[in-house]
Amino acid sequence: MVWENLKNSPCNLCPRECLAKRAEGEKGYCLCDDKIYVARASLHMWEEPCISGESGSGTVFFSGCNLRCVYCQNFEIAAARKGKEVTVLQLAEIFLSLQQKGAANINLVTPDPYILEIAQAVLVAKEKGLKIPVVYNGSGYEKKEVIESLQGIIDIFLTDFKYMECEMAKKYSFAENYPEVAKEALDAMVKVVGEPVFDEKGMMKRGVIVRHLLLPGHKKNAKAVIQYLYETYKDSIYISLMNQYTPFPRLDGKKGYEVLCRKVTRREYGHIVDFALSLGITNAFIQEGETAKESFIPDFDCTGVEMKEGE
Repeated sequence: MVWENLKNSPCNLCPRECLAKRAEGEKGYCLCDDKIYVARASLHMWEEPCISGESGSGTVFFSGCNLRCVYCQNFEIAAARKGKEVTVLQLAEIFLSLQQKGAANINLVTPDPYILEIAQAVLVAKEKGLKIPVVYNGSGYEKKEVIESLQGIIDIFLTDFKYMECEMAKKYSFAENYPEVAKEALDAMVKVVGEPVFDEKGMMKRGVIVRHLLLPGHKKNAKAVIQYLYETYKDSIYISLMNQYTPFPRLDGKKGYEVLCRKVTRREYGHIVDFALSLGITNAFIQEGETAKESFIPDFDCTGVEMKEGE
């Protein structure tokens, strides 16, 4: 691994390069200082079938985020309002505990602010017997240099690709350069883990799954994302088309965000699925029925975080 040019203080880990002095207690754009905060660690059944399987994905939700998505489904932790401090050794023990509980993998949700410490924790856990795949579950807004340095640490990238339109990225996530950044990051992900690999039960062992959450009223952006992904990577990745957008009251009455105050319609989602099929996409996950439910949003009550070093 080459980490020499990556630092968490002054921080240059994400495309923001805010240079916050996190080691001195200053919080970066991600709202994180130099400590690790975990909001939940548990078996999660609501990922793609090849990630959750029958036993569940060992999901570790980290606090903080380098985006400011106005429609964020995990707002409480993205805003760093929930979470318990853990050390690198405690994080490694959390990974091992999830494996012992039968987790199909270790699923790192929004790991960006802590990636240096997480890499250390994964290596420690592997020395102590961690054998299941490690999943990087991120927003797609990551530096390619960080992704390239995860060779041997990450087995699966479960990444978003939110926008192909810069103005939309700026309006909804305050990241006008998201499309360019996400393209470079995804290219690095594919190079790091290679072609998809599954076991005899259909569980993913290596590979890249790219998620796109359809936003209400934004079929054009969704089609542009899907077309780019398929034309660029064909069957080297899996595409997950998501219809589970959940509107929250905090957007009610805010000018310019009216379209986000409703769920995605069946017709909108069906149009996107038909478009994907018309391109010839077969490596895809499609959601059926009513999925915009609270069950997709767990309680961030620090479940599974009460670990003692050496436990």
